[in-house]
Amino acid sequence: MTRFLSFLLNGLFSTLLIFSCSSPSETSQDSSQEQAARSADIIIYGGTSAAVTAAVQAAKMDKSVIMVSPDKHLGGLTAGGLGWTDTGDKSVIGGLARDFYHRVYQHYNQDSAWQWQQQSEYGNRGQGNPAMDGEARTMWIFEPHVAERVFEDLIEEHNITVYRDVWLNRESGVTVEDGKITAIETLNGQRYEGKMFIDATYEGDLMATAGVSYHVGREAKSMYNEEWNGVQTGVLHHRHWFASDISPYVVPGDSTSGLLPLVSAEDPGEYGSGDDKIQAYCFRMCLSNHPDNRVAFPKPDNYDPNQYALLARVFDSGWRETFNKFDPIPNRKTDTNNHGPVSTDNIGKNYDYPEGSYERREEIIKQHEDYQKGLMYFIANDPQVPEEVREDMSQWGLAADEFTDNGNWPHQIYVREARRMIGPFVMTEQEVLGKREVPKPVGMGSYAMDSHNIQRYIKPDGYVQNEGDIGVKPDRPYSISYDALTPKQEECENLLVPVCVSSSHIAFGSIRMEPVFMILGQSAATGAVIAIDNNIPVQAVDYAQLEAKLIEDGQVLTQ
Repeated sequence: MTRFLSFLLNGLFSTLLIFSCSSPSETSQDSSQEQAARSADIIIYGGTSAAVTAAVQAAKMDKSVIMVSPDKHLGGLTAGGLGWTDTGDKSVIGGLARDFYHRVYQHYNQDSAWQWQQQSEYGNRGQGNPAMDGEARTMWIFEPHVAERVFEDLIEEHNITVYRDVWLNRESGVTVEDGKITAIETLNGQRYEGKMFIDATYEGDLMATAGVSYHVGREAKSMYNEEWNGVQTGVLHHRHWFASDISPYVVPGDSTSGLLPLVSAEDPGEYGSGDDKIQAYCFRMCLSNHPDNRVAFPKPDNYDPNQYALLARVFDSGWRETFNKFDPIPNRKTDTNNHGPVSTDNIGKNYDYPEGSYERREEIIKQHEDYQKGLMYFIANDPQVPEEVREDMSQWGLAADEFTDNGNWPHQIYVREARRMIGPFVMTEQEVLGKREVPKPVGMGSYAMDSHNIQRYIKPDGYVQNEGDIGVKPDRPYSISYDALTPKQEECENLLVPVCVSSSHIAFGSIRMEPVFMILGQSAATGAVIAIDNNIPVQAVDYAQLEAKLIEDGQVLTQ
């Protein structure tokens, strides 16, 4: 049963689902008040890492806050398998984000944390500068359940109210009066009223339902005078492309025989042009090679080995990089990411996701799960796969002690990109590459402009190729503007958006890293509190006051 359908059924019996990991504030709700509007100074929609840091910051600034989370598990991708953190320059990660990674370090500094591996065997990998001590120590690589526990600890310590598995009514669930959101309503009929609202989802559902402008897909490179935006046919970065000539046809070289699965017959578009396509999604699997903590890759009910015929041809060409992104995290586990021309990224199958209904999104998520589980089963078992690859893959399986309520499968798909707000200031390649000054900085990014592949097409010579994979690294860290977190004032005066920020596709490829989302979540909440205290729109927040508070709280704004 999908999580959305599960919600609908459970909602017939209760307007609120309480889980064993709920905070005390959740379990103390009086049933006689269930249908009364719940209110707080700040309402945060989402359960991501940005949502948690925003909630914690609001609580630390003495404001009441409610998290309304469609997710049962908090932390988004950080707790959903992405344990090999994309950090870039770690020195610009401050505030609550840095505190999170310090808490991870504290966990792994205990002998009890090392159940499946000696700490000495893993070493100090991912620990930043080992010469540091005290609160300066961090660890950037971790197991999913450890990250989730840290987020839950933060929620409990600050007594933050969280309602889980509750979904925004995207048809009529946002009440806007005089340019301000006054309340949101979820599908179970519950109403949440606040002075300020923060959309901390990967999808930007609250933002969109409130009528705020946004973009989906790639802008033409001419729109913001960018080099790396738009269709990028012929541009080959990383190693996620076909290095050999591979025929996409059922009978190699015969276009009349039909296309193999996973290849599109659609024209990729003119170089530099815009489209409504988005970079590929996948699940960041947590695998184990410990015999006592390994679950064999499951065979999906609808498994069809022919779906992976293109990968078989890649193997036949001599490609042997299957395990290059089995990144080691503690306790003989991995954060396994996409690598190669045909891998865990399900290219071209997610275009409907950003604007899709909840039901349509669940279909896409299930299709991605089936594809990826089938891929792992294929590599481990199919005779078309080279024997040495199958033997190596047989040493791996899903980690038995992760995602234990979901068949050891990640509960969060990697939504690398969905909607992006169009606010008063749009972050572009110019700002990320340091070509233009950023006004009102509230945090920094530093990772490469990283877009995964967007389409797999047939070249004019009749061979298959991937398109959209970009990796361009800034020379130095860059600032992110406060005005990229707010809508235009004429659209909404009391909403902040720290995840689906105002940016171009290629700029978002760098901004979209989990530490940055945490940074922006904290900064968004700080702006919201100042707006409340001064009874002003979020767009009118005095930057000098905001800057001073962010610096006081350890945020790094410029370098």
